Amino acid sequence: MNADAAGHAPYSDTPIPRHLDYIARNTFDQPTLVVDRSAIVERYHALARGLSGARIHYAVKANPAPEVLQALVQAGAGFDAASRTEIEACLAAGATPAQISFGNTIKRPADIAYAHGLGITHFAADAVEELEKLAEQAPGSNVCLRLLGLATGADWPLSRKFGCAPDMALSLMQTAQDLGLHVEGLSFHVGSQTRDPEMWCETLDQVAEVWTAAQAAGFDLRLLNIGGGFPASYASHVADPESYARDVMGKVRARFPDHVEIMAEPGRGLVAEAGAIAAEVLLVSRKHDADLYRWVYLDIGMFSGLAETMDEAIRYQITTAREHEATGPCVLAGPSCDSADVLYEKHPYQLPLGLKGGDRVVIHSCGAYTSTYASVGFNGFPPLAVVVI
Repeated sequence: MNADAAGHAPYSDTPIPRHLDYIARNTFDQPTLVVDRSAIVERYHALARGLSGARIHYAVKANPAPEVLQALVQAGAGFDAASRTEIEACLAAGATPAQISFGNTIKRPADIAYAHGLGITHFAADAVEELEKLAEQAPGSNVCLRLLGLATGADWPLSRKFGCAPDMALSLMQTAQDLGLHVEGLSFHVGSQTRDPEMWCETLDQVAEVWTAAQAAGFDLRLLNIGGGFPASYASHVADPESYARDVMGKVRARFPDHVEIMAEPGRGLVAEAGAIAAEVLLVSRKHDADLYRWVYLDIGMFSGLAETMDEAIRYQITTAREHEATGPCVLAGPSCDSADVLYEKHPYQLPLGLKGGDRVVIHSCGAYTSTYASVGFNGFPPLAVVVI
């Protein structure tokens, strides 16, 4: 059944999840993300079973709440950090340098030196200049060369900004080796929210070709970092995490030898479904008498945690206490004085016709990429509050 503001779980008749129960039993004076750390740990173990022996490094950027990091440290996870601040957060949560990789391909030299000084030895790169920085600031370190991904159909593509073209890979490996770095393997990312495991196949075929060519050229590769892409259920269902991960791992093992070590960096797939945002309707209006759609304004928007609604890429499941009422299409927008702060307009959102200002809404699967995207206070609206239970 769909969830309502009283806390029924979406898509299921199972007992109400703890974070939804917490929302149902409490009031909030501003938009608040509630996250259940126990659900994250359960998800981690499900992914670990499906990935069968792979090293799992949580992508810290998805949700760096201290309580989330601490729970994952205790569960045995590693961490993929993108900055010095994320490294410091992992260490503060109890992680050791050996559990942390510095996976951003765009790093400050001082941050590389800092990480190297701590004893972090695993870095990513995709360009000559980055390799030169690593050789100078972290001599002798291990490097995964990131490949430019194909367009896989992911809801949040990552195919343009990061990675080198496959035909550059061997020359970059040789440069790294000449600089005294150890090229330990290849990395890639199929794109965040890759809903179907079949979407991995073309990218895996491409990476396997580069791997084979590198081995033939004499490079002793031993690590394949398959990145993230593990999805969460939003407005539509995806496979359960263990089944999805097992399917992906089967496709990986069909293309790479058994002795190759596999590393994965799930973020969204670990934490999204463990959190929901309690928010409020501020206004329901029409622009003119013949307007086909209502405008529904929430007290949370693009700049206060819902940045992934950009281009309507991520369509969150939103429920209210009026689930028994008839619904109609509306344009959904945030509260700020910026015309870009419109969440869903190209594909109007269905919400109860009786919805009015003051009604609570619950936005589901918000444990990932919400609190980290929230501004420090654009227009004076407070940053998204976070409660971890």
